[in-house]
Amino acid sequence: MADDYILRMTDIRKTFPGVVALDNVGLEVRPATVHALMGENGAGKSTLMKVLIGMYQADSGTIEFEGREVQVPDTRAGLGMGISMIHQELTPVPEMTVAENIFLGREPRGWFGLVSHARMTADAQALFDTWNIRIDPRAQMKFLSVAQSQMVEIAKAISYDARLIIMDEPTSAITEREVDHLHAMIAQLKKNGVAVIYITHKMDEVFKISDEVTVFRDGKRVDTLPADQLDRNRLISLMVGRELTHMFPKEPADIGEVVMSVRSLTGGPLVQDISFDVRRGEILGIAGLMGAGRTEVLETIFGIRPSERGEVFVEGKKVTIKQPMDAIDANIGLLTEDRKQSGIMGVLSVRDNMAVAALPKFTTKGFIRTKAIDEACERERKALAVKTPSLEQAVQNLSGGNQQKVLISRWLLTEPEILMIDEPTRGIDVGAKSEIHRLMCKLAQTGKAIIMVSSEMPEILGMSDRVLVMHEGRITGELSRDEATQERVMQLATGMTAAAPGR
Repeated sequence: MADDYILRMTDIRKTFPGVVALDNVGLEVRPATVHALMGENGAGKSTLMKVLIGMYQADSGTIEFEGREVQVPDTRAGLGMGISMIHQELTPVPEMTVAENIFLGREPRGWFGLVSHARMTADAQALFDTWNIRIDPRAQMKFLSVAQSQMVEIAKAISYDARLIIMDEPTSAITEREVDHLHAMIAQLKKNGVAVIYITHKMDEVFKISDEVTVFRDGKRVDTLPADQLDRNRLISLMVGRELTHMFPKEPADIGEVVMSVRSLTGGPLVQDISFDVRRGEILGIAGLMGAGRTEVLETIFGIRPSERGEVFVEGKKVTIKQPMDAIDANIGLLTEDRKQSGIMGVLSVRDNMAVAALPKFTTKGFIRTKAIDEACERERKALAVKTPSLEQAVQNLSGGNQQKVLISRWLLTEPEILMIDEPTRGIDVGAKSEIHRLMCKLAQTGKAIIMVSSEMPEILGMSDRVLVMHEGRITGELSRDEATQERVMQLATGMTAAAPGR
């Protein structure tokens, strides 16, 4: 019966140039439930939700919401119907306050129709108090962390009093405590009669909070099942069409001489007296809780952040790095944590995004060798299985996982000896994760040194030859692959002294 569902999407088709993004798919969501959407990047999940919210217009198909067929010409119409969405890629207005971002386009008015900033701040504070969010609504967005910005986006979606909330990767940038907080908020939303469509690549979340799961693959709906009828292996098999037996395909590599040494690097409160070596063929993991300084260490080495003191040696020679180009010249590459803010150039093509860091390699006497660029980018596209109709496609039209692959290709084209990767599989689907892990192993086998920051404990333990653990800007311990366990890493990450092996 139609009354059994708050949402019914039928035979939705959406094409882009050269790509069938949605191939006559359907979706049914019950009221006051959490309905998880699962699938590899590019499977069609986010595209379907953008059709629902009015960001895209379907080529064909119907949408029924609360028992009646509706047209959603734009996002304002979607919000007016009671549908809101938390997007995977955050798009705050950095110069505005938190309150101004939440109520952008619907600001409360006072005398003579002027915006009432006092009321807006008070309304934002009341919203935060209701949902136990500890952020100052008067703070400018540019001073918030990625995790805080994500919580603001979540609060904004709730503030519309929507009856259906779409959450696209809402926990990709927040701490474990904030994840628990969000799950409690979702439980309360269900009690309030709100339905939640939840897109995530984190399997544990699916089994923890969802009532039903719909799996997409290659623009088609594969199946919809109650969550309690699925286990991890079956869900993975549905998503990728095959069994993935090696999520962390760590393959041995010959670990050679030290290729980079960092000594007493200091720069701000989160980079304090950092010293370590990394060797050829080694994957060096850096673990720690959010705010420990892991990203800041990589950015300081790469010249994005200034250092107060300390030295960096590459192949035994001291290098002076004051800007990223100095690091690139020293054969160091950095894949940043936030691909939208500091990675992709959305309006440019896949080719331009791949080639930008390596342009000096393809320039002779001031002339750019475009044919050589095309050939190199096409090799990378094939090697990393980037799903794009052509190298001319704007990178912003690719899925998040394929954008990440483009960024990896960018640094591989510079042929770095040291590749620093910050959250290599953040927002990446399970199949692409395995591909990227295999690629990291292959790079190590060719003698590259890899430094990997990851917030995912299985990734740290599964991929690292050695683990450095940070707490409040300092390295609190170093563990070999055999010594590294979840308990020992967490002890060091929380500032405790880990017991010696066997004690």
